[in-house]
Amino acid sequence: MRTSQTISSCFARPGDGACARRRVTRACAPTFSDRPHPAAKRAGGFTLIELLAVAALIALMASAAGGLAYGTYRKMLVEKAAKGVYLAAKYARLLAVEKQMYCRLMLDKESRSFCLTLGGGDLTSEEEAAVKLVSDAYSKPTEFGGEVEFEQIKVISSLHAETEIGNEDESKSIVFYPDGTADTAAVQIGDGKNHYAVYVLAATGKAQVRLGEADEMPVEIVDLDMDGN
Repeated sequence: MRTSQTISSCFARPGDGACARRRVTRACAPTFSDRPHPAAKRAGGFTLIELLAVAALIALMASAAGGLAYGTYRKMLVEKAAKGVYLAAKYARLLAVEKQMYCRLMLDKESRSFCLTLGGGDLTSEEEAAVKLVSDAYSKPTEFGGEVEFEQIKVISSLHAETEIGNEDESKSIVFYPDGTADTAAVQIGDGKNHYAVYVLAATGKAQVRLGEADEMPVEIVDLDMDGN
């Protein structure tokens, strides 16, 4: 058999010379390819240190992603609240002109909410009774979510002197008139870190919302007509 011949060739016979024995030794010696590779010993899995390093890396990435997502969510809540006040102001101007009645955007700092009322003039006792709360498909009483609040409210009324929200007065209104004008106002909305400002210009009654604090743009120099709103 060929196998028997191969096996027998690995053993030197007594009559063989030294050269034959050297050839047998070289033929039967294991080659480099027959030796086990060092990586073969680790093919079964990872070490404990490697597993701990991977787990720590995953935890770090999850923590960073979670913090970023929460910060984005908080900013979204502030932006949503500011746009809600802005849209309410636009709708208030439309109602005042269409119904030929006073329309007020009521801002309540204590309850962190706003709403629209329609009717009344200078809110005497008789006129106040005729005021109706606006609640329809376009506007309804709304409360801010999360930690969003009215950080600052400034109003220059056509009927009264300029006032600013304080601890002694937790609610304020911006009046929109039947001729399309309104009280000039600057409302800052935020959560302590993110801020938006809503402005209303007296001459046109138009509103605008901008990113940043209200103090960055004084009410006296805001020109909303330049943006075509």
